[in-house]
Amino acid sequence: MDLKLTDQRFIVCGASSGFGEAIARQLLQEGANVVLVARRGDMLRDKFNHFKEQTEIIEGSLLYSDTLDSIEQSVKAKKTHGIVFNAGGPPTGTPLETSMDDWDSAWKLVMRWKIDLALHLAPYFKEKEYGRMIFIESQSVKQPLLSLTLSNSFRAGVVGFFKSLALEIAKSGVTVNVLAPGSHQTPAIERVIQKNKASLNISFEDAKERMEESIPVGRMGKAEELASLVAWLLSPHAGYVTGQTISHDGGSIKGLFG
Repeated sequence: MDLKLTDQRFIVCGASSGFGEAIARQLLQEGANVVLVARRGDMLRDKFNHFKEQTEIIEGSLLYSDTLDSIEQSVKAKKTHGIVFNAGGPPTGTPLETSMDDWDSAWKLVMRWKIDLALHLAPYFKEKEYGRMIFIESQSVKQPLLSLTLSNSFRAGVVGFFKSLALEIAKSGVTVNVLAPGSHQTPAIERVIQKNKASLNISFEDAKERMEESIPVGRMGKAEELASLVAWLLSPHAGYVTGQTISHDGGSIKGLFG
């Protein structure tokens, strides 16, 4: 299928590794132009060296207003077709293992910057009568995990925000969706495995094997698999899909509407 992404322009946050890197690479291979956002510009230049003509780099933390301002200015400077909101998650921990400092930090890391940036960019897409906004969250928004208390809470809040935004701007040609990935072979999964290793007093390898055995398909997902789904959602083909939280979890969600 031709996704019709050639020469379209997208912002990908957290593009230096994991889901963000895979999504950016998929879009570039489809012929799109991508603005890569991450704290380490040197890493972006190294990893995407073969796509110099198709890429721009914004170096900075998404927690800083200067970085968000740079993204907004980039969108206003050149016609932009969509954005992927993506960043690392907060520390693992059960409710009683968290402190209020943890909650304050997690609010900024998981939720605040996304709302701030979305509120600035949504009017731009609405004015252009076209846009794709995708939030990369977690399967925990559908099936909370005890050891991911901070993620459970704030990512669910992101879903509440995006659903409200999707309804408000649906008639303008702008779609807003969430991806809810389960366990994937990315650097982020290692902290979960380490948490399981410590709580069960087993080796890292055994903790990883137990996690994989709990997934119905019998393995972790690949970031490239999720990236292909994101590319379709960013494409003109997905204009009738909005306000959805879509799982990519190998069948892990047990609910009827997983």
